[in-house]
Amino acid sequence: MSIEIIKQLAILIIGFALLVKGADLFVDGASGIAKKFGISELIIGLTIVAMGTSAPEAAVSIAAAAKGSAGISIGNVIGSNIMNIFIILGVVAAITPLKIERSTVRYEMPFTIIVTVLFVLMGRDGLITRVDGALLWAGLLLYIAYLLRQAKQKPAEVPAQAETAVQKTEGTGSPEAVAETAADVPTADTEAGVTPAAATETGEAVPAESPSIWKLIALTIVGLAVILVSSDYAVDAAVALAKIFNISDRVIGLTIVALGTSLPELVTSVTAALRGNADLAVGNVVGSCIFNLLFVLGTSALILPIPCAPNFLSDAYVAVGATVLLLLFGFTQMKIVRWEGVLLVACYVAYAYVALV
Repeated sequence: MSIEIIKQLAILIIGFALLVKGADLFVDGASGIAKKFGISELIIGLTIVAMGTSAPEAAVSIAAAAKGSAGISIGNVIGSNIMNIFIILGVVAAITPLKIERSTVRYEMPFTIIVTVLFVLMGRDGLITRVDGALLWAGLLLYIAYLLRQAKQKPAEVPAQAETAVQKTEGTGSPEAVAETAADVPTADTEAGVTPAAATETGEAVPAESPSIWKLIALTIVGLAVILVSSDYAVDAAVALAKIFNISDRVIGLTIVALGTSLPELVTSVTAALRGNADLAVGNVVGSCIFNLLFVLGTSALILPIPCAPNFLSDAYVAVGATVLLLLFGFTQMKIVRWEGVLLVACYVAYAYVALV
């Protein structure tokens, strides 16, 4: 392996690590500022936290589009969605059977299919325009409104994506919920100015000093700066690797870049499964797919129209097929059993082989 390949791989890995850290800082700061202004935890969870966890994908796609690497920009989004279903859910289900929430089967999976088909229709003319981006953002606002409505209903009817957001901002989430949001939003106790460690000998809690508004603003700015800079380096490294191996930006975006931006979810989902806490995995992954298409692609297109090669339409059909397969699993027994998880992973191996060859 040449020195140049090692160098670019190192830059790519460091870039992805900094992307995740930058997203953490941004969500911490922005959520803290929102709370200072009295915005409810539910709103914060379903907007700032949810979008913050998609910040790495968004930053990479926007940076790639700005550099003229549309293959990486769109490949990252579609590739992440395919990897989320085939690899993340496949690996986790192979470890432990995964429950599928009723609302995920009835509403979120069909919505994912509709949004992906909408992307295909938008890309048929070879360009995702700013108008297309605005339409995707309109769909995002509708989806957030749906989550808000569901989150206010009784717990049994709350979709996993909304439940995760509420748990995260209230500090009562299970490990998989905390993992999905990938950011440390202050807990309900800290929100009230109390920390578990701050207790007197009599057992009474002692108020803890909350971060100042200036510290929160600094966190937000630093997090955003880290996201922007690291995404720039990550895209440059990905393009360099594509040239070294003489493969297209599309393949790099669908594989290496998609894996890099999805790796945190994969690691944390597997960890949650090993601890026996993976029940929210399916809903969270489906919600992530929706945010990738509506928020990441929509934001990228609003900033800069993105060329869409015909091959991406075929990849989008694979993403639709993956979601339909999940839907079938849901209709049969409301869970993904181990052999179905193995089947999902096998589907990705077959898809990656065809894409690379």
